[in-house]
Order: sequence, then C-alpha cells, then structure tokens
Amino acid sequence: MKSVFHILVFSLTTLATGDVLAAPRPTIDAVARFEAANKLYEQGKFAEAAAAYEDMRQSGVASAALFFNLGNALFKSAQIGRALVAYRHAAQLAPRDPDAQANLQFARNQVQGPTLRASRVERWLGTLSLNEWTVLAATSLWLTFVSLAAIQLRPQLAQTLRKLATVAAAATTVFGVSLGLAFANQANTKLVVVTAHDVTVRNGPFEESPSAFTVHDGAELRMLDQKDNWLQVTEGRRRPGWLKRSEVMSIEKH
Repeated sequence: MKSVFHILVFSLTTLATGDVLAAPRPTIDAVARFEAANKLYEQGKFAEAAAAYEDMRQSGVASAALFFNLGNALFKSAQIGRALVAYRHAAQLAPRDPDAQANLQFARNQVQGPTLRASRVERWLGTLSLNEWTVLAATSLWLTFVSLAAIQLRPQLAQTLRKLATVAAAATTVFGVSLGLAFANQANTKLVVVTAHDVTVRNGPFEESPSAFTVHDGAELRMLDQKDNWLQVTEGRRRPGWLKRSEVMSIEKH
C-alpha cells in the first residue's frame, strides 16, 4: 500500500489491481469511483468522500486501500468510532501495513474515557494473521518430519539433523499454540466500537436502569451478551453494563 503524503496528515492510498478485482463491477468503473472519492477528499469534502467510499464498500469492494481511505475520511469528519472500524478492517486485510497500523493507533489515542486495552498476548497474536500462523506452524512441522527422516538417510549428519529437528519441533509447538490461541480469540471475542459521542452504559438492558459508566466515541468494547436492542459490554476493568445496539458498530472479519 503506497501513501501519497505523510501519514499523520491522513494520506490517501492507491488502489492496487488485486483490490479492484474484489469489486463486482468492472475494474475500470471501480478505479474511476475510487479516484472520484479521492478527489473529494483532496478537496476537503470529507463527509462526501466518506459516503463515496462507503458506497463502494456496500457494492462489494473489500480492500485494505478502500478501508484505509474510508477511515481517513471518517476521521476528518470527526467520526472517530466509525474511522476506527474502517482502520481495523484495513489492518485485518494488511496486518503489517505501517500506514494502517499507525493511523489506527493515532485514532485510538484520540479516544477519551474507558476503552479496551490489548494485553501482551493479544498484541503478540495480532502480529500475524490466522493464515500466517497456520503457514508457520505447518512449515515448522514439515521441517521436523523431514529432519527426522533425513537422520535415517544420512546417519553421518545425525548430530546436526537432531539439533535441527529439535529446533523445528520447538518452533512447531510455539507456532501451533499461537495459532490455537489466535483462532480461539478470534472465534470467541466479539468486539464493538462506540459510534456516538457520549453513551451511558447501564446496569441493565432498560432505559430506567441506573448508569454504570459512560463511554465516548471510538471506545472499543467486548460484547458479552445481547437482549433485544441491547448489548452487554465491558472494557475489561469495570463490571459489565448494557448499551443500545444502535450506539455501536460491530467489527466484522474480512
């Protein structure tokens, strides 16, 4: 992903060929629409640019570049929560893209009040995608088997091959455990992002329930339960509370 300007001024990115192919419309049309949205952004029409990017997303385009630019336009429109969702989607599609990671962190730093903070384990698991953890675990396992088989074929190299097999087996364990934890974390953790300015989290799923605490635009919360139009959430430190479904956006997997 290539930025045109410095990231801290929320630069746009170009739409790569692979991104265009994700759109259901002809490639030329997708590129034209993307460039038109970029022009709106460059003209300072951030809300209109965000609407144009969102229209592309709803039409089926799911690219890191699109979500990155959508996040920029939403952030410039003072919609921190929605921008965070877009940046997270961009980071899912391009886990190590420095622009997506930096803008995501920059937006998070603007959030006031309670919000989820990733643990060291979660940060470690987030360094790679599920597919990448899978490839590393499978490769190290394959290397372990090959090393053990080679010992039988080349006994003169047995000492070296045993060391290689030991290292590969240890790597298989580390990568395998990381893969299992990453999969469980993704499957069992449902996250939402607050998209309203000031939201009261209540002790129960009713308007008349007492207030538990207040969260603000951009707060990331873990969803624990749901009842009708209410979601039970926590930010990890305070006891769980309830807020309206309409006050948050869920973070979908792409």
